[in-house]
Amino acid sequence: MQLNRALAAVTAFLLPLAARAADVSAVAPEWLPLTVGVFAVMIAATLYVTYVAAKRVRSASDFYTAGGGISGLQNGWAIAGDYLSAASFLGIAGLISLYGYDGFMYSVGFLVAYVTVLLLIAEPCRNIGKYTLSDILAYRNDPRLSRVFGAISVITVSTFYLTAQMVGGGVLVKTLIGIDYEVSVITVGILMLAYVLFGGMVATTWVQIIKAVLLVIASFVLVMLVWTPYGFSLPAFMSDVVGDAKVQARVASLLGDAAKSMTPAELGQRFLEPGLLYKVPIDQISLAMALVFGTAGLPHILMRFFTVRSAQQARKSVLWAMAIIGGFYVLTLFLGFGAAKLVGPANIAAVDAGGNMAGPLLAQYLGGGADSLFGNFLLAFVSAVAFATIVAVVAGLVLASASAMAHDLYVGVVRAGHDVPAGEQVTAARVATVIVGALAIGIGIAAKGQNVAVLVGLAFAVAASANFPCILLTLHWRRSNTGGMVAGMLVGTIVAVGLTLVSPNLTYPKLVRAAAHKVLDAAPAKRAAIAAVMANADGAANAVIVKARKDQAALDKAVAKAEADIKKVEGQETSFMGLEKPLIDLKNPGIISIPLGFLAVILGSLVFNDRRAEAKWNELYARQNTGLLVNTASKH
Repeated sequence: MQLNRALAAVTAFLLPLAARAADVSAVAPEWLPLTVGVFAVMIAATLYVTYVAAKRVRSASDFYTAGGGISGLQNGWAIAGDYLSAASFLGIAGLISLYGYDGFMYSVGFLVAYVTVLLLIAEPCRNIGKYTLSDILAYRNDPRLSRVFGAISVITVSTFYLTAQMVGGGVLVKTLIGIDYEVSVITVGILMLAYVLFGGMVATTWVQIIKAVLLVIASFVLVMLVWTPYGFSLPAFMSDVVGDAKVQARVASLLGDAAKSMTPAELGQRFLEPGLLYKVPIDQISLAMALVFGTAGLPHILMRFFTVRSAQQARKSVLWAMAIIGGFYVLTLFLGFGAAKLVGPANIAAVDAGGNMAGPLLAQYLGGGADSLFGNFLLAFVSAVAFATIVAVVAGLVLASASAMAHDLYVGVVRAGHDVPAGEQVTAARVATVIVGALAIGIGIAAKGQNVAVLVGLAFAVAASANFPCILLTLHWRRSNTGGMVAGMLVGTIVAVGLTLVSPNLTYPKLVRAAAHKVLDAAPAKRAAIAAVMANADGAANAVIVKARKDQAALDKAVAKAEADIKKVEGQETSFMGLEKPLIDLKNPGIISIPLGFLAVILGSLVFNDRRAEAKWNELYARQNTGLLVNTASKH
C-alpha cells in the first residue's frame, strides 16, 4: 500500500508538468505529446519493476545486496547499467563528434578499468562476504576507524558523481520537455527515491538491467542505420567522415592558425589523430590513471560484487560486464562519427556546447529529421533511455551512500556492531536513503548552470587515490594495517581534491575576461569580411552566401557567449580559491595523487603497529582465495 500511494503521488506530480511544457520545450509543440508519452512509458515500466521488487525486500541483506541471489549474467548487465552513466552514453558520443580520436580515449579508459577490477578486486571482495567498502577495510583494520573513514570516502565520492548525474538529468528533461530545471531535478530525485526506498538493491538491479539492455539496443539500431548507406563497409564510412566538409571545418576551428597550411584531406585525417582535445600528453596519462584505478574504488560498483551467489559468479559478472561495456563503447565510436558526419559538429555544439545531445540529435536525423514522426520518436526514445540511465546510476549512488550511513555508521559505529534486528537495519537504511536523496536534490538544484563535468573526474580521482590503494593493499599486502588505511584515505582525498581546486578546471575571472575580449575585439573585422563576401556574391542561393550566413550566425553566437562570460564574472578577480590563474596545468590530478595515496598507505603501515591487522592476515588470505564461510559472513 505504501508503494501504491507513492506511485500515485509520482503520477499526480508528473501529469501537470506536461501541460506546462509546451511553452518552453526545445521540441516542437506538435511533437511534445509524443516525447512526454515515451518518457511516461519508460518511467511507468521502471516503477512497475520497483513495485514487484518491493515485495522481495524483507531483510537488510535483501535491501543492500538483493539477498546475494543475482546470477553472474544478471549482475554483468546490472554492472553495465550502473557503469554506463549519462557521461558514457551522452558525453562520450558527444566528445567523439566534436574531437574525434581524443573523445574515444574516455571509452578506452573506462573499459580497460575492468581488467583491474577482474584481476584484483572482484573475487576477493565477494569472498569477504559483506555489504560495503568499509566492510572490506574493517575485516583486518580497526572496525570503528575503518567504518568512519570508509563511510566518509564513500559519501564524498558518491556526492561528486551524484551531483553531475542530477544536473545532467535536470538539463536533459528541461531541454527536451521544457520543465523548469529545478522541477526536473526534483523529478529525478523522486523517481530515484522510489526505486531505492521501496525496492532496495533488488529494484535498483533490475532497473539497471532494463536500462542497460535498452541502451545497447538503441545504440546498435542507430549504428546500423548509420552504416546502412555504406553497405556496412567500415572503410567507406570512415572515408566519408574524414572527407566531410563539416568535420574538416571543425578541425580547422580547433587548430586555428595551424590549419591554414593544411589541405582538406589533411584536416579530415587529423580528426582521427590525438591532440584536438588533450594537447598535453601527461594530462591524458593522468586522466587514464584516474579512470583505470578509480573504477576499482567506486563504491556503487564495489557493492555489486556482494549481490552474487559465489566468487565464480563474481568473476562471471565482470566478464559479462566487460563484454557488454566493451561492445557499447565500440558503438559510441560510430555514434560519435555518425553524428559528426550527418548532424555536424557545429549544429551539435549549437544545441549543447559539450556535445551531450549528439546521440539524440543523430537519432532524430536518422529517423527523418526534426519535422518527421519517426525522427521525433527516435529522439524521444533515445532521450528517455538516457533519462533512465541517469536515474538508475543515481539510484546506485544513493544506495551506496545510504549503506555507508546506515550499515557502517549506524550499525557499525553507533550500535558498535551489536546484534541489530533486521527490521531496524532496513528502517535505518530507508531513513538514510531519504537523507541522501534530499541532499542530492538540494545539491543538484544549487549546481544549476555550473560546469559539473569536473566532478566526475574528481570522483574517479578520489576513488583512485584513496579507496583503491587502501582496498588493494588491505587485500594483498600482509603489512597493511589501520595506520596505513587512515593515512591513505586522508592523503589520497586531500591531495586529489586540493590539486583539483588549483587546476584549470575552476573558473578564473581574469582569464575568462581576456578570452572573451579577444573574441569581441576580433568580431568587427570578421563581420566586415563576411559582409564583403555577401556583397560580392551573386544570388541568394549561392553556396558562398549560404556559408557566409552560417559564419555570421556562428560569429553572433560567439559574441553573445563572450558577452555572457564577461557578465558572469563581473566584479570577480580570483577563483574560488583566491587564485588569478591555475597553480598546475593538470586537469586531472591522478598522476600525482594516486602514487601519493599508495605511498601514504605504505608509510602509515610501516610506522603504525597494529597487531589485529597482522593476526587477521592469514584468515583474510584464506577467505579471499577460497570463499570459506562466506555465506555466514554475508548474514552479518
